[in-house]
Amino acid sequence: MKQVVQNYKSGELALLDVPVPGCKPDGVLVRSAYSLISTGTELMKVSEAGMSMVGKARSRPDQVAKVMQSVATNGVPATYRKVMGKLDSYTPLGYSLCGVVEQVGAGIDDVKVGDLVACAGNEHALHAELNWVPKNLYTPVPEGLAPRHAAFGTVGSIAMQGVRQGEPQLGEVALVIGLGLIGQLVVQLLTAAGVRVVGADPDPARCELAERLGAAACGDPASPAVEAAVAELTGGHGVDQVYLAAGGGSNQPVELAAHLSRDRGRVVDIGKCRLDLPWNAYYEKELDVRFSRSYGPGRYDPAYELEGRDYPIGYVRWTERRNLACFLDLVARGRVDVEPLISHIADFDAAVETYQRLKDGDLKAVAVLFRYPEHTEEAQEAAAPAVAVPAVKLRSSSAPAPARALKSPVRLAFIGAGNYATSMLLPHLTQRDGVKLSTVVTTTALSAANAKRKFGFDQATTDLDAVLGDKSIDAVFVVTRHSSHAELTKKALHAGKAVFVEKPLALGEDELAGVLEAVEESGNDRIQVGFNRRFAPLLREARKRFGTRTGPASVRYLVNAGRLQHGSWYLRQGSEGTRFAGEGGHFIDTVSWLLGADPISVYALATPGNEDLQVVLRYPGGSTATISYVTSGPASLPKETLDLVADGKALRLDDFVRASVFLDGTAGRKRWVSSRLPMARDKGQEAELAAFVRAVRTGGPMPVPLESLVATTAATVAVQSALAGGAPVTLAETR
Repeated sequence: MKQVVQNYKSGELALLDVPVPGCKPDGVLVRSAYSLISTGTELMKVSEAGMSMVGKARSRPDQVAKVMQSVATNGVPATYRKVMGKLDSYTPLGYSLCGVVEQVGAGIDDVKVGDLVACAGNEHALHAELNWVPKNLYTPVPEGLAPRHAAFGTVGSIAMQGVRQGEPQLGEVALVIGLGLIGQLVVQLLTAAGVRVVGADPDPARCELAERLGAAACGDPASPAVEAAVAELTGGHGVDQVYLAAGGGSNQPVELAAHLSRDRGRVVDIGKCRLDLPWNAYYEKELDVRFSRSYGPGRYDPAYELEGRDYPIGYVRWTERRNLACFLDLVARGRVDVEPLISHIADFDAAVETYQRLKDGDLKAVAVLFRYPEHTEEAQEAAAPAVAVPAVKLRSSSAPAPARALKSPVRLAFIGAGNYATSMLLPHLTQRDGVKLSTVVTTTALSAANAKRKFGFDQATTDLDAVLGDKSIDAVFVVTRHSSHAELTKKALHAGKAVFVEKPLALGEDELAGVLEAVEESGNDRIQVGFNRRFAPLLREARKRFGTRTGPASVRYLVNAGRLQHGSWYLRQGSEGTRFAGEGGHFIDTVSWLLGADPISVYALATPGNEDLQVVLRYPGGSTATISYVTSGPASLPKETLDLVADGKALRLDDFVRASVFLDGTAGRKRWVSSRLPMARDKGQEAELAAFVRAVRTGGPMPVPLESLVATTAATVAVQSALAGGAPVTLAETR
């Protein structure tokens, strides 16, 4: 299928061939009829992409700060790969469309195949021929409403949420600053609510349009006409509400809002304009400044948007889906007229040319629609079925089947192509001889297409069945979110593939038991978990310098994990497990490798909220290890520091930048210190991948014994049990 994409690094716009998205549960697959270009938001994104790297940095100082923090934590090379990977990728455009339901996922009962729906979301209502849309981001289109009008649903919801934030009442007067697409809709919604409206915009054509759609008066914000109209309508008191629907870097809208507001008026920010509030003006009138967050309650909440959890209507009357349905109802009943806003309708095949004309100013428009081709037999055949796993015949023997040596290149498939896969795994594999990147499968079409383009995969798909059923594929990489690791690993094992699964292998005892059952049923024990730190060259050299250990050891491992950004999927503990469940295996595996043994018991303590953990591990022979996993430390503190003391010797690792070994010998104190690596932190990914590929090619043993992978996973899982029970957990009991 075709999709409009943009490369943020080069600014290139393209109509790209991408895989058809699969129809997942709790959502529908929608074939687009019309999609709307947001001439404000989207053109701002297009313009930013055309800037120089310095210009991009100036426009997004928040992202620059994140990059600098990543340099301090991960080093320059890793950060450079991550940033360039993001910049040099195609990103989608679009967030408002109308289309026909082509396939219905499990759990959906409010629409059926053939129904017309309006869809929202900058990840789900894209300028693409087909989109998968979760249940809370679509709504049925009222009977009789034209599809091109229903395509305004999302931008209408944005305008409606802004109006709701202003709490207009019958007979009030409002000022709308900025009469672009959102501003024009705000004017009509306020008029429908019995509010008299004054509009302000430097474009005379937009002012004339707003007056035709219900505004009492409009004019250039720099002219006296707007102030005169406000004075006449309000008796000189000033407007009750101001709606900022303008963009750009000027502070004029904020200053005008203060000047023309009444005492204790309300100022609602809907657009993205400069907000340097003049303190005296806002203080003296005690103005109430409010922000309108996109389509309404539910926006940016993964539980609402992705998991389909609705808010009770008694507590949240207007969610983003209810706003969407309400706006369509107003349009269907003629209370809002969107037809005069349509400046241009372009065929979808001319999408790139249309964006260029808008950017260059050749096409002056309030709203532009893309019109998609009608259904064809060819298009229907291209639609992918729901993601499914092929039925794989299980081996009857419970003994692991012998691995086979390969003469041809090792053919690899990736399930998932997120940040970690594209910055820390795939760059190493593309440079390795004897490796063939065969297929990448993702749940979103564009991420698969990006990975194919950047890393040279033969195929990109959203169909998991195609990967697991392909007998030519030797090994599968599972690089998805934590909650899917165990299930995908089981399916890959049953399909007879060698499996590299990123940590964690499992989030609970039941998931771990299921993986081991799959090993027995399939006779396939070819698993490697992404515990890469034991492969780090600096740590391996330090261990070698430390030498043989004879007595018990004491290990202290401080992990300054830091706080997560709001909205991170790591925070979804209900579905993705705790942070330590997802990441803690790294540190337990590192300690176990250093000590040459697996833990036999786990004890854990936590600060309130379980944010900072102290995990105490006991090992055979009396060795102990304490892992301090903290999220409240300063960003300037190194992420990982480790000390191992035994037999009068000590090993110290400073964040994979420097290592030291202290030895007491007959000739006096000795000390080995590595050279400092200020520009890079090699945490072992390249060496780990080399070992895995070698094992697959030669048929030799996996880089880490399965028993060790299971022991580390069991210990990680046991941390939650230890926290809940307040007592040590003996690991023999958890297996």
